[in-house]
Amino acid sequence: MKEPLVLVPGLSCNAALYAPQWPALADGRPILVADHACDDTLSAIGQRLLAAAPPRFALCGLSMGGYVAFEVLRQAPERVTRLALLDTSAKPATPETNLPREQMIALAERGAFDNVTTLLWQKLVAPARLTDEPLRLLVRGMADEVGAEGFVRQQKAIMKRPDSRPVLAGLSIPVLVLVGEEDEITPPAEAREMAGLVGAGARLAVVPGCGHLSTLEAPEAVTADLLRWLG
Repeated sequence: MKEPLVLVPGLSCNAALYAPQWPALADGRPILVADHACDDTLSAIGQRLLAAAPPRFALCGLSMGGYVAFEVLRQAPERVTRLALLDTSAKPATPETNLPREQMIALAERGAFDNVTTLLWQKLVAPARLTDEPLRLLVRGMADEVGAEGFVRQQKAIMKRPDSRPVLAGLSIPVLVLVGEEDEITPPAEAREMAGLVGAGARLAVVPGCGHLSTLEAPEAVTADLLRWLG
């Protein structure tokens, strides 16, 4: 049996985020999708993931999933065999990055979660995909399943994230850093910085014509990169 894989979805996302990759990744490989909507701190999310995960595993996270992956590496680096960081950042939260999150939390707590999902959609995908109705409905369906309360917990966890660049600088495992060329939320410059911090053990992949939700926008390219990373 191939080494186990733990997938961590992004904010307001669930296992459907990785649905296009699932058939190829699950071929002879146990996969766990982390539960990241029940706790409001990265520490607690990391502990929940580690309690459910096998003793050793490959770890892949997209966006918020990357923040969770960094936390897992802080808590139990010896359990992670390889790391994939998709459309994420190692930089800490700041008052500037937290302000729009505070505004979205306020909307969600006022019962306007519909407005939140509409606002998020405008930045989640490449401009050319904004009129892709099946994709929008898929993203909306994930958000509805996570729900307003889960969304608020996730945002609170993200807003307290520390600087994870020191974690990257000490890694000696295979690392894939992948980003959509048109990702507005965590742009390619963030990915290049992360890959540079890891050094020789990192592979950087920039996906053309793709925004923040790379697994859904460019499924074939992302699947190929993940399979190469898994060896």
